[in-house]
Formats: sequence, structure tokens, C-alpha cells
Amino acid sequence: MAEVYKLNTPLAVEDLKKLKIGDKVLLTGIIYTARDAAHKRLVQLVEEGKDLPFDINGAVIYYVGPAPAKPGYAIGSAGPTTSYRMDPYTPALLDIGLKATIGKGNRSKEVLDSMVKNTAVYLAAVGGAAALIAKTIKKAEIIAYEDLKSEAVRRLEVVDFPCIVANDTFGSDLYEEGMKKYNEE
Repeated sequence: MAEVYKLNTPLAVEDLKKLKIGDKVLLTGIIYTARDAAHKRLVQLVEEGKDLPFDINGAVIYYVGPAPAKPGYAIGSAGPTTSYRMDPYTPALLDIGLKATIGKGNRSKEVLDSMVKNTAVYLAAVGGAAALIAKTIKKAEIIAYEDLKSEAVRRLEVVDFPCIVANDTFGSDLYEEGMKKYNEE
């Protein structure tokens, strides 16, 4: 039976080691948004030895390009983006302290190996639940790359942001296990 974990950001390694694929996670604290164009710029900063626009240690990056906020809301619909587009950049960020990413879909072997090496996890957010997810986001502000518009890096304050552990710190893969179960039936 899958567990439900309430975790606060920045994430602690000891909390991540408790997680298993299929566990439900409710995140509270600060998470950051970034998609492929922003990831390319972030990794370029790393390669140049420059500071990132946020503290990466224990951080969570959500792969999302949110819709504009309606009056009275912090953000518009905020559903997950397909994660594999960030795979070329993710290991470099994991190597310097990133502890979780949130998106949808499978990750590459290189990312899975890097998560094990760096004690990090991949969390799946439910696609199609963008309006519901947006209700857990209490504040949103652009902190870098405003020229990327919806893909700018944002700092989000979240309360009980819902996710499912898709890849844990031990290299287990929820997508792979799900396919095995499906094929057995």
C-alpha cells in the first residue's frame, strides 16, 4: 500500500530515502518552475561557474508553463509538462544539489542513474488536473528569464502540492513496474 508523505522544501535527503515508487507526496514550501529553454540557460550558468537565480540545494523544479493568472489567483492552470525534454540538462543540476523534479512521463537512463547517484527523486503530477494543481499554489513570481514568458523561471509558494513518486532514490521506476504488471495480466 502506498504511503502519503507531507514534505517541506527544501527537501532533506533522509526524507527522500523513505520514499518508494507509488507513494503520494504533498509538498509545502517553495518550488521553482523551469522548462527546456530555462534549463539550457541554467546549465550554461553552471558550466560558466556562475550563480543560479535560486538556491539549488534541496530544491524542487516543476516542469510547467503556467497560464496567466485570473484576477484574485496566484497563477493560472499549471499542469505538468513532458519531462524528457529536460533530460539533457537534469544531471548537471542534480550534481549541484537539485533534489526533485516534477513533471509527467518517463525519464532517461542517464537521469535515473543521476538520481540514484545524487539521492534525488522524480515526482509525477497528474496531467489534466492543471486547475486543481493551481489551487495549491499560493504565490507565484518570476525570478529569471522573463523574456521566456510562460517558460520563465518562477518561484512558487505551495501548500500540499500533490505528486506521486515515479522514480525513487533506489532507481525504481513506477512506469516500468506499471508496464510489467499490465503485461502480466
